[in-house]
Amino acid sequence: MEIGQGKTLCIPTIFVSYTGESLDYKSPLLKALEAMNKAAVDVCNYFDKNITKVTATLGWEQEYFVIDEGLHNARPDLVLCGRTVFGHGPAKGQQLEDHYFASIPERIYAFMRDYEEEGYKLGIPLRTRHNEVAPSQFECAPIFEEVNLAVDHNTLLMDVMSRVASRHKLRVLLHEKPFADINGSGKHNNWSMATDTGVNLLAPGKTPKTNLMFLTFFVNTIKAVYDYADVLRASIASAPNDHRLGANEAPPAIISVFIGQYLTKVLQDVKERVSEKMDEQDESMLKIDIHKSIPELLMDNTDRNRTSPFAFTGNKFEFRAVGSSANCASAMTVLSTIVTETLKNFKNEVDALIDKGEKKEIAIMHVIRQYIVSSEKVLFEGNNYSEEWEKEAEKRGLPNVKTTPLALDFLISKKAKKLFEHNKVYTHAELEARHEIELEKYIKKVQIESRIMGELATSHILPAAIRYQNLLANNIRGLKEAGSPESAYCNQKRILEKISEHISKTSELVEKMILARKECNNITDTRTRAIAYCSQVKERFFDEIRYHVDKLELLVDDSEWYLPKYREILFLR
Repeated sequence: MEIGQGKTLCIPTIFVSYTGESLDYKSPLLKALEAMNKAAVDVCNYFDKNITKVTATLGWEQEYFVIDEGLHNARPDLVLCGRTVFGHGPAKGQQLEDHYFASIPERIYAFMRDYEEEGYKLGIPLRTRHNEVAPSQFECAPIFEEVNLAVDHNTLLMDVMSRVASRHKLRVLLHEKPFADINGSGKHNNWSMATDTGVNLLAPGKTPKTNLMFLTFFVNTIKAVYDYADVLRASIASAPNDHRLGANEAPPAIISVFIGQYLTKVLQDVKERVSEKMDEQDESMLKIDIHKSIPELLMDNTDRNRTSPFAFTGNKFEFRAVGSSANCASAMTVLSTIVTETLKNFKNEVDALIDKGEKKEIAIMHVIRQYIVSSEKVLFEGNNYSEEWEKEAEKRGLPNVKTTPLALDFLISKKAKKLFEHNKVYTHAELEARHEIELEKYIKKVQIESRIMGELATSHILPAAIRYQNLLANNIRGLKEAGSPESAYCNQKRILEKISEHISKTSELVEKMILARKECNNITDTRTRAIAYCSQVKERFFDEIRYHVDKLELLVDDSEWYLPKYREILFLR
């Protein structure tokens, strides 16, 4: 890796403790991928004995914001938190979607070309570049690769992008929600499995046998997500992603699966037509001619349900809830492990039926039907943002954990420990350690945001508001002394009253937030402290303080307001 005049050799490796515990993302990922390879090959051999290896593939989509370096440095919250803790939405945001459909700005285009070339030097096969929906938001994506390599490349690229941006006097923001009232950023993980014979296991085939193989892996993935939705939710939990999930632009905290109208009908047909007494001569369901309807299938998923956290998109599943700053390895380790566990159970159940004298294909269809019936609650085709879906998901018994401290509990549940231990991915101690570390990360991020809110309010916002407050008060006093009628200064008086109210509330709330933070710091148990920081600091004060500060931004003279505003940060090229 070339950095300035120097070159650094970066060797992909694993990081373990002296006693053998994994201390990184890579070693658990490698263990999970190897476990999935073995389980998937065993199932593939039902259909093709020539398959000796199954590789998980990943194509990530990296969303990010790019802003001017000078404006970035003038915002202490962006410098320290990666996001703006204050800032009123601009009159023009993303309503017109004119940024999404516009050409890439020239300055950004030069930056993109530069980091793409640096990426190519490292073997990162970037394939796309384009604007995203929010102003100053962009995206890149590579050619699909083996998961482990794809994770390495994404981690490297995030570093490369940040360094190259500095050369262009720009700053890349990888935070999941750097600006309020416009879209945040995710990192969609497009995941599939490929055999060493060149078959994508999540692509409909051209013969009844390959269609049955597709259906097997397709249904097993859905079953895995249903059975372990809580653990999958824990894999994407973080303080910055909490700002994004469910914010009318990203998937909600409820993990559900979208498969499209056509495949929903296919599963319904399997469910209804595969009876417990299916005759060996009844080959109708073994000849599901999915290949004849591939154009219809692809059309159905081209304009896919973009509100779904886990969507099937023609020949892969797209895990859309992963955050833009996240390491893909976390989600990929969990996804690989839960699919492994499900495939193992599937093979055991099929083999049991075969041992009882059932024909192999009939046994496979019976187990597929059972899996469809048992996991259909996780399938949802509608608007994942709606309140109706929250109520419906609750009726279905789907977990809906909206905050990171509680979502992380699923990492150390009995179910999770059994899952990871059975597949030799994590030991109990490794899970407990990760749980503790993720909680500490959450506490520190919320603590830093709270501190910067207090500092900005005290040293930037309130002084500016008070200066303008005094200006208005002096002007009103002067008009009164000059004998002007009240009508001459009544509007100014109303503005002064509003400013005074927001100054008072901001000051009062900041003091209370500081006291609440001190109380949280006195809590010794990490989990309890994290929950307290979430409920007693973040949820109790962040939005309310922001409300009053953002109102002051609209009322105070622009020349008195020293923090760059959204209309400057997002629209100055």
